[in-house]
Amino acid sequence: MNAIMTQSHFERPDPQRSQRWEGLSEIDQAISENRLTEYRIRKSWADPLARKLTIVGMLVILAVFSFLVGASFGLW
Repeated sequence: MNAIMTQSHFERPDPQRSQRWEGLSEIDQAISENRLTEYRIRKSWADPLARKLTIVGMLVILAVFSFLVGASFGLW
């Protein structure tokens, strides 16, 4: 066989692993963002105007969805 081997074939892959785990910082950031999102949702729900707008918006979305489902079954 006439194989060409480079220097990377002779070196051990990562002889000493880094003690710093980079994946955990991403998980920590995701947890932090989730807590901030939850805090923002709770804060906006405490505001009476934001609560009313949220309820009205959800009712509009539900009404449109219901209309489309009813139209697909030929109810109107």
